[in-house]
Amino acid sequence: MTELSPDGRLHQKGIRGLFYRLFHLPGLEPAFTRSNKFRLGMLVLFFCFSFTAIASKLFYLSFYIDRDAKPFIHIASDGGFIKNRADLVDRNGIVLATNLLKPSLFADPSQIMDVDEAAYHLASVLDDLDVGKVRKQLSGDGKFVWIKRNLTPRQKQEINELGLPGLYFRNEQQRVYPLGSLTAHIVGMTDIDNKGVAGVERSLDAMLGSTSAPVELSIDVRVQHAIEESVQAAITKFNAVAGAGIVLDAKTSEVLGMVSLPTFDPYDPNNITDEQRFNRATLGMYEFGSVFKIFTAAMALESGKVRMTDVFDATNPIKISRFEIRDFEDGEKRPLSLREVIKHSSNIGAAKIAVKVGTRNQQAFLKRLGLLNPIAIELPEIGKPQFPKTWREINTMTISFGHGLSVSLLHTVNAMASLVNGGQLHHPTLIKRETPTLVQGESVVSEKTSDQVRDLLRMVVTEGTGKNAAVKGYLVGGKTGTAEKPKRNGYSEKSLLSSFIASYPMDDPRYVVMVTVDEPKPIKESYGYATGGWVAAPAVGQIIETTAPILGVEPRGAIAAAAQARNAVGQAVSYQVNGNAAE
Repeated sequence: MTELSPDGRLHQKGIRGLFYRLFHLPGLEPAFTRSNKFRLGMLVLFFCFSFTAIASKLFYLSFYIDRDAKPFIHIASDGGFIKNRADLVDRNGIVLATNLLKPSLFADPSQIMDVDEAAYHLASVLDDLDVGKVRKQLSGDGKFVWIKRNLTPRQKQEINELGLPGLYFRNEQQRVYPLGSLTAHIVGMTDIDNKGVAGVERSLDAMLGSTSAPVELSIDVRVQHAIEESVQAAITKFNAVAGAGIVLDAKTSEVLGMVSLPTFDPYDPNNITDEQRFNRATLGMYEFGSVFKIFTAAMALESGKVRMTDVFDATNPIKISRFEIRDFEDGEKRPLSLREVIKHSSNIGAAKIAVKVGTRNQQAFLKRLGLLNPIAIELPEIGKPQFPKTWREINTMTISFGHGLSVSLLHTVNAMASLVNGGQLHHPTLIKRETPTLVQGESVVSEKTSDQVRDLLRMVVTEGTGKNAAVKGYLVGGKTGTAEKPKRNGYSEKSLLSSFIASYPMDDPRYVVMVTVDEPKPIKESYGYATGGWVAAPAVGQIIETTAPILGVEPRGAIAAAAQARNAVGQAVSYQVNGNAAE
């Protein structure tokens, strides 16, 4: 529709009028021509197409990213850390494992304009990228490929500066371990998708993924560090191949520290060797030698068939068929009481004690101590004890002094705890017990037997083979163990496993400590010996000396008496000064 304007021109009304005014040029026919209509139609089509294309692209991207991001994106509101996998902390709240938000790079191959250029430039920023592999990834038909996960902020910035189309970032959680290798065999690690693959991370994977509250472990990182230092020092000093150590709460069986060396770096999973990954404290099964004599003594006393004063002839070796049982360096070569058998660590005496108690009683007692079954603790790396299927008298004899039965370090420590704590066996744990005083145990020996065992252990340190474990001011008791390692055709005299197990304070045992060193070599300082008393006992003593003050165990004996004397003098002086002042 048109109408005559005041100036005499034709005026187009409505939408046509709008476009007429927009496109009107002086000198041209004002009427809306066929050419004008065509131009208008093309413009409307252009706007409609552009709007549809943009809306479709936004919808596609929104659907694509949301759908693919669900398994990975969990962004916290605190600007960097995410809490959908619970932290692991030690008993004092020190963080052992937590989550860090880090960018990961992915690509949409359909948007890559020049595959060779993109692969080349990405490899120039990310040194560990395989150009050929990236080129193959970017040449695919898919819409999503990971290029590199868990980037650093600098790497993300440098990739952004490349300005390449088709590259995107997504924030992912990465598990981090502030203490690195120190707690590696306990904490374990996760894979790149934050799924637990070793240690507590694996055994508690479901729990850690379903709670945001930190999970408190029983370990104390200060104790952990002390164990590692002492065991490593022994390995280095005696040129050994490996070692392990544990500190256990004797009353609750909480593991306060557990070390296996060599250890591994959880940040470098691709370069962990089998030797480093192997947990010598829980997975490794070993014959611990004379350490087992204390179990034999406890068994004998508990059975009622043997008294502390009973005598066993250790004058001559025991010969059974082609086997011969003899004492180290021929021993005392005389009759020995049970007490002396432990003091001098007599194989002959231990064998005769076990025979008197009997094979079935020995089996039942060791089973009661938990030494014949896999130990239950919050780790997947658990070994199975090894013992003879047919338990003959010769097996009874050799097992009495620690040969022919292989168990883990944790087995041995936990069994010892039950013998010194009054006779209560608890299940060991890596989880901090909220109410340790309420922990119920299973009675395995009487309090009387427990008292006698403590007396024997104390005697070994004050008079016997464990003198190098003595710590001034602390009532330490323990037992040495030196075992020849089994080989294909018997035992090797040159390949030893040297151990020492201890408890303190012996008048009221609080903790059990054990160190074992694998294949130590004799040195001049040890007078050519590489036995448990020379190798492992000093390491245990060092651990006790370092950790006792940390754990709140006060010194006893001469040191405590001297401290009390100093306090008494100080109080007397204070009283005298105050009295004089008052006068």
